[in-house]
Amino acid sequence: MPELPEVEAARRAVEEHCVGKKITKAVIANDSKVIDGVSPSDFEASLLGKTIVSAHRKGKNMWLQLDSPPFPSFQFGMAGAVYIKGVAVTKYKRSAVKDTDEWPSKYSKLFIELDDGLELSFTDKRRFAKVRLLEDPASVPPISELGPDALLEPMTIDEFIKSLSKKKIAIKALLLDQSYIAGIGNWLADEVLYHARIHPLQVASSLTRESCETLHQCIKQVGEFLSIWTICLRDLNFCFVKNNMLYGKYRGKYL
Repeated sequence: MPELPEVEAARRAVEEHCVGKKITKAVIANDSKVIDGVSPSDFEASLLGKTIVSAHRKGKNMWLQLDSPPFPSFQFGMAGAVYIKGVAVTKYKRSAVKDTDEWPSKYSKLFIELDDGLELSFTDKRRFAKVRLLEDPASVPPISELGPDALLEPMTIDEFIKSLSKKKIAIKALLLDQSYIAGIGNWLADEVLYHARIHPLQVASSLTRESCETLHQCIKQVGEFLSIWTICLRDLNFCFVKNNMLYGKYRGKYL
């Protein structure tokens, strides 16, 4: 299942390659299980002629801000993935589209062509994703029900320690609660707890201040590392190793 790293990698790729460009063609799948609450023809008409202003993410959700609403929003589900033709994004194994496959894929739910010829597709083989057209994606469910984003909106260390002191449940279960912290799934939670040397079943309120500080640091570091690593799966030129550390270059800056 795509988690924060895969969705963040997709957001960064869209921001890097698509912002400032106008949508000249849109094809929306006739699949009401995935395309939620709007007809394909109305969805297509709402996108045509619009310019992509920015790409946003909260938790495992992403949306494109256009020069006027409504905006397309993507809940990745079990196997949702963003592909930009000729661009390294991410290649989640259950939704992998090979370079030799038909383009856009038969699993494409949203396909757009931009005014410079660049093409983007959101695919979903398993049909558990949701693609919506919303006036303000952040103000309505599911995004409005999420807690702070683990990577983009971290709690301060004091806020984090205070909140953990009130939680009488296992720390892994708490990290998986999207209303507490958004974006952490099984994969990320396991990595974070491993690096923090905290047992997944330890009760959150029993953590020492030192353990809370380590966990707080690991959430940010591991989340950022896995976001870079996810991009590296597609583009080895993006990353390099120095002093046993993995680095990525994004928009001219080293991460």
